[in-house]
This record gives sequence, C-alpha cells and structure tokens, in this order.
Amino acid sequence: MRRRVARSDRGSATVWVAVAMAAVGVVFGAVLAMGQAVEARHRAGAAADLAALAAADHWTEGRTRACALAERVARAQGAGVVRCVLHGEVSEVTAAAGEPGFRSEVRARAGAPSLSLSGV
Repeated sequence: MRRRVARSDRGSATVWVAVAMAAVGVVFGAVLAMGQAVEARHRAGAAADLAALAAADHWTEGRTRACALAERVARAQGAGVVRCVLHGEVSEVTAAAGEPGFRSEVRARAGAPSLSLSGV
C-alpha cells in the first residue's frame, strides 16, 4: 500500500528557507550598521586627538591659526571640527565623523601635562 502525502505540506520547505534567509539578511544588515557606527566613532576619536594636539602645539599663533590647523588635521583624517577652543596652552577640540545616520562626535583636550583647567 502506498501512503498518500497531504498536498497542503508541499512547498512548505521553500517558505521556511525564504523566512530563514530573510532573517539572516536582517542580522547581517544590523552587524554591518553596527560596524559602520564603531568605525565612525574611532575615526572621530583619532581626528579629535590629533587635531587637539595640533592646536595645542600652535597655541602661540593665536586661536584662529591654531584652530585652522586643527581643522586641516581633522579633514586629513576624514572628519571635521565641530568646536575648537583654546584656554591658554590647552586646546579643546570636538571632532565629528561618519554618515548622518551614524555620525559620532568626540571631544579631546591637549596641552602641557602640568597644566590643569579647573571647572572645565
């Protein structure tokens, strides 16, 4: 005797495979987005650090020149300066990097190690 297979189950494996592939695609997209956000954060951090060091190194030339140099250094790192402030020999730079959906801002401070800013 032959057993009859119900026709209602035919093709159900195709549906399950399609659902599984869609889920894998969503997870893969989320991992890629998270990687892009982390990369933007690292790029902004590196740019902020280097730009703050450049501005602190040229503080004697005035705020305008020091911050212009900080902007140039940040641009070379693929970021931009959002804020640049000099407090004497200490520079404080905020740099931003990344696409609009994954934009990250990082603040860095640089100056002589013996100097401290109270209240900043």
